[in-house]
Amino acid sequence: MSPYDPSAFPPFAVTVDLVVLTVQRHALCALVVRRGEQPFQGRWALPGGFVRDDEDLAGAAARELAEETGLCAHDPTVPDEGNGAHLEQLATYGDPKRDPRMRVVSVAHLVLAPDLPAPRAGGDANSARWAPVDELLAAGGEAPAGLAFDHERILADGVERARSKIEYSSLATAFCPPEFTVGELRRVYEAVWGVALDPRNFHRKVTGTPGFLVPAGGTTTRQGGRPAQLFRAGGATLLNPPMLRPEV
Repeated sequence: MSPYDPSAFPPFAVTVDLVVLTVQRHALCALVVRRGEQPFQGRWALPGGFVRDDEDLAGAAARELAEETGLCAHDPTVPDEGNGAHLEQLATYGDPKRDPRMRVVSVAHLVLAPDLPAPRAGGDANSARWAPVDELLAAGGEAPAGLAFDHERILADGVERARSKIEYSSLATAFCPPEFTVGELRRVYEAVWGVALDPRNFHRKVTGTPGFLVPAGGTTTRQGGRPAQLFRAGGATLLNPPMLRPEV
């Protein structure tokens, strides 16, 4: 066997791109930044950046998340204190022509967090905003208003991951504050799925699923009307039976 020769292989870069999703004004929204440099100068894109020599993929994603949103990634192995965001690896994108500068492979990550403050732009971005995902995906990747690079595809994959995963896991609670009402959780499902759900049926399902929700011991009137019971996410990671998406 001939010895390994690094020069025999073309160099390429690795980036991380973040699909950061939150619920604002009853709509599923994604964080996008307007690019301040070429390529695609002036176009909206997902936040992200190049992986540094001294960091792994998870570390690069956590760093970009902190730089773009001020959020820390929540370590799923320790209790969440309410100031962390759910971060998981989504998929890898390696089309040779996805970046006109050079061969770039992107490892995308999905981030879910409760209602977030106004974002701040960093790196080579000159502005940032939360935008409804329906608006971003309707623009079309080839249209002038579409997302840069292949970010429309990455966003679509991230949205579908979130939509499918809340069917069988407790991931929807990642969009909620540490204590929330059943009504607030229902509005998360409605925003992510883009449907209206029957309040009584939803309440029966989520409170009847073992380990999904646990009473927090208090009530709130922040949604108006009568005081509503507060809950916290339970220890269940898989829902049985699952919360199946309604046919639309």
